[in-house]
Amino acid sequence: MTDTPVILVTRKLPDAVEARLRRDYQPILNPDDRLYTADEIIAMSAKADAILPCHTEKFTADVIARLPDNVRAIANFSVGYDHVDLDAAKAKGLIVTNTPDVLSDATAEIAILLMLGAARRASEGERMVRAREWKDWSPTFMIGSQVTGKRFGVIGMGRVGQVAAKRARGFDMEVHYYNRTRLSADLECGAIYHETVEELLPHCDVLSIHCPATPQTTGLLNNERIALLPDGAIVVNTGRGGVVNDDALVEALKSGKVYAAGLDVFNGEPENIHPAYLKLENVFLLPHLGSATRETRDDMGFRALDNLDAIFAGREPTDRIA
Repeated sequence: MTDTPVILVTRKLPDAVEARLRRDYQPILNPDDRLYTADEIIAMSAKADAILPCHTEKFTADVIARLPDNVRAIANFSVGYDHVDLDAAKAKGLIVTNTPDVLSDATAEIAILLMLGAARRASEGERMVRAREWKDWSPTFMIGSQVTGKRFGVIGMGRVGQVAAKRARGFDMEVHYYNRTRLSADLECGAIYHETVEELLPHCDVLSIHCPATPQTTGLLNNERIALLPDGAIVVNTGRGGVVNDDALVEALKSGKVYAAGLDVFNGEPENIHPAYLKLENVFLLPHLGSATRETRDDMGFRALDNLDAIFAGREPTDRIA
């Protein structure tokens, strides 16, 4: 190992983050922000002491097994870590970290944007204005669904889910939630707990998904569970695309069982998004913008570097997940 650790940085990071990297480490940067292949990452890791990737890089068991032994850690620039095979990392002795906490506000803002955009037919209206197809106003023109006073259901009442629930209360919404464990009363803030997803769903005029993608949650929102939603519910997803069965949601959007959906994350993103989403008028789409604010992206980078600082100082990193 060199006196100053070498860090392979797989994507272009905010200027302030890269400045700190240059100050404290020997970074291998990606100024063109090119998406590296697994083979390229493995080759460039030959002299790296750690890798600082994003969720766009997939560290499968095969990739991890092929990483050179000089790599000590994977310090993710993301709160989600479904792109890393944690069991393989542990078996190889790799430290893996993520960046929780710092993106809760930004992601919750996107959840509320998606809720409102879907409910009030925002993308439809925006396209109409841009195309100069807006001809007149009438009492029945572009009627949407009002969310004020409705029921806001949360799957995954972690940091982001709690902030989203707090924002929803600003619309006088009654909050219901499912979480693996019930929150303490001070964190619930009056939200109504349900012991299973099935118990929660009938109480969701808006369903907001905030759980990570795991083997247990993959395809969680399927035909059977969608059938439990109230007719005309709105589905919002800022968690991970894998939590939703796309065919089931598309069918519900076409039938009207689900009034509209607001989606920031997708199976197969970005190239292989379900084609029906691109054609349906009642879907409000965003390109994975949950954490996309200047403040949050800086904080994510600093959090990843805090973890690296701890690792190379011989301390336990705050956000270790493997």
